Amino acid sequence: MPRLIYIFIKLIWWSSKKKYHFIDEPIKDKAIALCWHSELFISPLAYREIRKDIKTSAMISQHHDGELISKILLYLAIKPLRGSTKKGARSVLINSLKDLKDGRTILITPDGPRGPRYSMNDGAAALAIKLRVPVMIINYRPSAYWQLSSWDKFIIPKPFSTINLYHQIIYLNDMTQEEAKWYLSNKMMEYAIE
Repeated sequence: MPRLIYIFIKLIWWSSKKKYHFIDEPIKDKAIALCWHSELFISPLAYREIRKDIKTSAMISQHHDGELISKILLYLAIKPLRGSTKKGARSVLINSLKDLKDGRTILITPDGPRGPRYSMNDGAAALAIKLRVPVMIINYRPSAYWQLSSWDKFIIPKPFSTINLYHQIIYLNDMTQEEAKWYLSNKMMEYAIE
């Protein structure tokens, strides 16, 4: 099943026209990369296109959907770190800190795995502030798409659509955790589909 889904994602990607909007210049250093849960269909692939050779891990929940996502991310050479704020939080945080210190980028969906949609959990802001690493935000807006009735209103671009990809780099240095969460949330919403 993961292989079939990955092939479907690649087919959508290959058939679409991509327009990259670099609000900030891409960086090659380690970072915390963020996308909303509803954007998981394309954002990890877009991330990998921008950062082809960067070693990357992803925080993935212990939820049963997380197993499927983990296997799909392996096709993109993204190492899964299993755990979430409700289950396995301590181990995934320790592993994320270790990977960041080892120079890896960490991919996080701050409203996953169960929402609420477009909510900001503590993990991304806490890691960025503690280790003083930049945050890379990836959003996308397809010209035509299906939207599921799931809690996150998951977005699947239609074949041959135009996908606008938005890339931002922000720094949270010297912010409190609450300030950083508010700022991150606002930046991530600038190009999100309502």
